[in-house]
Amino acid sequence: MDPRLLEILACPVCKGPLLFKRDAQLLVCRLDRLAYPIRDSVPVMLEEEARQLAADDALLER
Repeated sequence: MDPRLLEILACPVCKGPLLFKRDAQLLVCRLDRLAYPIRDSVPVMLEEEARQLAADDALLER
């Protein structure tokens, strides 16, 4: 994922920052506990495509 793209992407729900989880190919919003998939190197930034994360999910860790 291009670092410049990561700088401008924001959560579509809260407009907050996203964490790139390279191994899982996800962009994670810690505030909303949502994980957005990356498919074929393209982030899918749709709320209905995001996976809700449990409060204790390891993906929420920095």
